[in-house]
Amino acid sequence: MPEMKNQLKTAKIAGIGMYVPSNVFTNEDLKQYMDTSDEWIQERTGIKERRYADRTKETTTTMGVEAAKIAIERAGITAADIDFVVFATLSPDYYFPGCGVLVQRALKMKEVGALDIRNQCSGFVYALSVADQFIRTGMYKNILVIGAEKHSFGIDFSTRGRNISVIFGDGAGAVVLQPSSNPQQGILSTHLHSDGNSAEILAMYNPGTHANHWVENKVADYDDAAMGEMFMSHQMIDHAQNFPTMDGPAVFKKAIVKFPEVIQEALAANQLSIADLNLLIPHQANLRIAQFVQQKLKLRDDQVYNNIQKYGNTTAASVPIALCEAWQEGKIKEGDLLCLAAFGSGFTWASALIKW
Repeated sequence: MPEMKNQLKTAKIAGIGMYVPSNVFTNEDLKQYMDTSDEWIQERTGIKERRYADRTKETTTTMGVEAAKIAIERAGITAADIDFVVFATLSPDYYFPGCGVLVQRALKMKEVGALDIRNQCSGFVYALSVADQFIRTGMYKNILVIGAEKHSFGIDFSTRGRNISVIFGDGAGAVVLQPSSNPQQGILSTHLHSDGNSAEILAMYNPGTHANHWVENKVADYDDAAMGEMFMSHQMIDHAQNFPTMDGPAVFKKAIVKFPEVIQEALAANQLSIADLNLLIPHQANLRIAQFVQQKLKLRDDQVYNNIQKYGNTTAASVPIALCEAWQEGKIKEGDLLCLAAFGSGFTWASALIKW
């Protein structure tokens, strides 16, 4: 184990990258699978199109690897220099092992540690917080943090599942964290929260080991008798109970409260205010949520970055994709104050305040 340093360091984002599949699916394209319309989708979510990974040639890991390659190159290092990997996703290649070790293998890294984060929409900010602590203590010097998702393989492309299926897209984003010699640069603070009382409101129950312990009586159409205690069954498939489920209004109601709270928490912890913020990059859950938060915090249009219109909700990948794209478009300059914020399944929510 590397020698621990007494002096805490600041972690900075030294390199950033993103990858989205080439397959573009517009709202019009979805009409061939379900009863929906461009107007219906845009009115509720703000989404115009999303990207879907190649069914057999692209995985959550391969997309993460492509984003990582760019981040590593922009950091001015090689994969051999990475000494720790943190991978955030809700759609791993396998039930186990996690994607972190697959990235380590794909990039031919040394036998470094690899950690997988399962915090869904908040996953990347949680992963960034974990990596930040390792940099601050001096344990690692080059940490690769990835958020990647391949939702398209596991959602219900039918009218029955349209409330969820129209929202999600595939993609990946990655950053390389390194120590900064400037204490006024980098990640100033991170703030993590959870409330499991509403865990079943936004969840994918099967396959799982719960044996209906938590699910029973919490989901109106859940067929407890048909499901029994099996990990996976034909009955689950017949009843479409192997797809994600969501109470959209309940999620919206909670998100519009916790999003502003965790943003204000980050600013207050650093004796700063909304007026000091150059750019807010929210998790791209729903454009209507982002607009509500913007209005509540009295932020200008140029203080909030949204790209959900193009990519849909890529959960753990959405914050790093948006961060990378904003940087590539010249919307982030050295010295800018950024806030990353996310809210999602669990419920979990988090923020990170960064001096670029």
